[in-house]
Amino acid sequence: MTPSSLIITLCLATTASAFTNPAPVARVSTVAHAGKADLELAASKQGVPTSIFDPLGLAELDFIEGSNDATIAFLRHAEIKHGRVAMAAFVGYCVHAQGIVFPFDMTTAGDKFPSVADVGVPGLWDAIPEVAKWQIILFVGTLEWWSEVQFEFDNDKAPHYLRGGRPGEFPSFEGVDGQFLPLNLFDPFGLSKKMSPEQSDKRLSMEINNGRAAMMGMAGFMSASKVDESVPFLAGKIAHYDGNYWAPFEANFHMFQ
Repeated sequence: MTPSSLIITLCLATTASAFTNPAPVARVSTVAHAGKADLELAASKQGVPTSIFDPLGLAELDFIEGSNDATIAFLRHAEIKHGRVAMAAFVGYCVHAQGIVFPFDMTTAGDKFPSVADVGVPGLWDAIPEVAKWQIILFVGTLEWWSEVQFEFDNDKAPHYLRGGRPGEFPSFEGVDGQFLPLNLFDPFGLSKKMSPEQSDKRLSMEINNGRAAMMGMAGFMSASKVDESVPFLAGKIAHYDGNYWAPFEANFHMFQ
């Protein structure tokens, strides 16, 4: 495992009020509801731009379950989820760049964590063992599977985001009567329960804006590391990366080989 796993966990826990996934409430949210009118209203409250940015016209289509509402819910859920990943990635990149690692060995064999001074931040992934990469990928896959399957342990669980639920919801790991790992990844301290509906909408709007900024930030880091001086502000501050961002294992991997 790499230091990013702990950093991501700490960031999600300590910034729960900003990155939190507001708890389900008995109302129609003006921010996360799937309908086109609600999407336009949400955009008008999220700063610049004040209208929907949809150059491909995806919000006009119905490619998910033959429904425009379901399609918009899918797109909104995808944006919120990618924004959260980008926020964690941005913080993780900055922490890695400072050379911060766990105070113990990386493997049971005694291997040390790779040094950012030797391989750069992007090269840290390439330098860890393959088994560590699979651990990370399978862990993320398990979270994705859980969020989609959403086991119904009781009748209080919110419905799926494509079927009337709130885009951005991630079900807690909680069984009947809370006996199975009662953990909410995006609100571990239950801060959202103290919010009014208006505060909840405002925080989710902030989260979406922060996620968009983080996605642009990560794109900037990646561009600056591959094409020198492509991001003038980062020129000379980001080490060049000779690897391939799109090859998580080996650059000669081909899907149809």
